[in-house]
Amino acid sequence: MKQALSVAPDTALILSGGGARAAYQVGVLLAIAHLLPQHAVNPFPIICGTSAGAINAAAMAAGAGEFRKAVFMLARMWQGLHPESIYRGSLPWLAGAAGHWLSALLLGGLGKYNPRAFLDNEPLRAFLSARMDFSQIQQNINNGALRAVSISALGYTSGQSVSFFQAADELKDWARAKRIGVRTELNLSHLMASSAIPLIFPAEHIHREYFGDGSVRQIAPLSPAIHLGAKRVLVIGVAPQSDEVPARQRSNSYPTLAQVTGQLMNSIFLDSLDTDLERMTRINRTLSHIPESIREQSGLELRPIEVLMISPSQPLERLTLGFSRDFSLGMRFLLGGLGAFRRQGSVVASYLLFSGAYLRELIRLGYRDAMAKESELCVFLAANSKPSSVE
Repeated sequence: MKQALSVAPDTALILSGGGARAAYQVGVLLAIAHLLPQHAVNPFPIICGTSAGAINAAAMAAGAGEFRKAVFMLARMWQGLHPESIYRGSLPWLAGAAGHWLSALLLGGLGKYNPRAFLDNEPLRAFLSARMDFSQIQQNINNGALRAVSISALGYTSGQSVSFFQAADELKDWARAKRIGVRTELNLSHLMASSAIPLIFPAEHIHREYFGDGSVRQIAPLSPAIHLGAKRVLVIGVAPQSDEVPARQRSNSYPTLAQVTGQLMNSIFLDSLDTDLERMTRINRTLSHIPESIREQSGLELRPIEVLMISPSQPLERLTLGFSRDFSLGMRFLLGGLGAFRRQGSVVASYLLFSGAYLRELIRLGYRDAMAKESELCVFLAANSKPSSVE
């Protein structure tokens, strides 16, 4: 008879977006699998993912019945990736795409088939289709290994941030300003939509609308987990967290296109999470001064949320500088022309470098950073838990 961990149903895992950077999340999950007992159940009954984090979230939800096995399978999937697994980036293909864009511009958009994005992510569709078993999600909800999983995407017509969720029957849809939660049966289209970085990858049609990357206009990344009943949240970010204001540097050279694009991508993938975490800290601090009895009498629906954040100990773009040759010749030509292989422009490369060697570096860093917070993680995982017998 062995002892396993039974976790309260209000513990959530939030996996943010970030393209190739999402491999960092896998390293953190490996550390958690290491810290838990061998036969521990899924420690995160609520799982929320956005963009590339949605792929990790779906994989963990499908494997929730065997948490450790699901983490190891996810790690193997990321370690075996190469850029051609995600998008077409050969020199002939990019030359054809450039010609398509040029002809559309010269014809004023009068062509029958105008370009939809700079890169084609059909290889990603084939890759995920061969590896994702979405039927397991409902089975895990039915057997209690999972309470809810949410994947967020942006509706290009409505402008709404939509959290598509599959969950236990008692959890309901929600609607807030520019963000809604919609119950559905998750499938491959939701992953393709959530990870479709604007302009870089084409949008995905779901029901009556085209959807793109869920990080865009997601003003409250913690919100889906809270609406699904979370009271305790582990957030795995893909950028360093610091309370210090960075020193302003003098620059005499004009920023490269890659540097400008990198800042735009950071604003999409990183800023909303930082803002929402700051907002949650203020709310928790305010609620700590209001007795629970008074909150109930006044009908105040806010509740304190315990948040643990794990984020990289160093900027992930610095790790790309040694792996530029892992891009195809076409992508090296394109990104090099944008300045993405210079230190100030490497942010773009860090989102698109789906190279096994680079991804393994991110996984190792995630593991080290999580183990550096071993005591905090153990307290978080042990809270509101009790041992249960496993044969």
